[in-house]
Amino acid sequence: MFGMLQNVLNNLFSKPATRLYPKEKRPFFKGTRGSLEIEIDKCIFCGICQRKCPANAITVDRNAKMWQLNQYKCVLCNVCVESCPKKCLISKEQFNLPTTYKEFYIQKQQVQQLEQTKEVKVADTGN
Repeated sequence: MFGMLQNVLNNLFSKPATRLYPKEKRPFFKGTRGSLEIEIDKCIFCGICQRKCPANAITVDRNAKMWQLNQYKCVLCNVCVESCPKKCLISKEQFNLPTTYKEFYIQKQQVQQLEQTKEVKVADTGN
């Protein structure tokens, strides 16, 4: 009984053992491998990252100027980042947020969508 009372008093006057997560985020460890990001403007679509990827998660189409990453296959080994001759692949420390949609991350489609929305806005102004 005395041992339990001593434990309760120690826990009552000590700092909490856990963090208040949304307010206090844990810093990433050095060398943390998070999500992949590409700077599509620098990419020369050589396909080296596709050939080096052990999980076959990357698809490069030189003719269509398209780079595609299947994030469900990616094992975050960073071989593609190390082998890129133009250093346009970046490994971020931040992981991707969870999603309910199983979609590919296609950089070219995102760029086209931005250009299409700009054209629509210009057409709407009547100039």
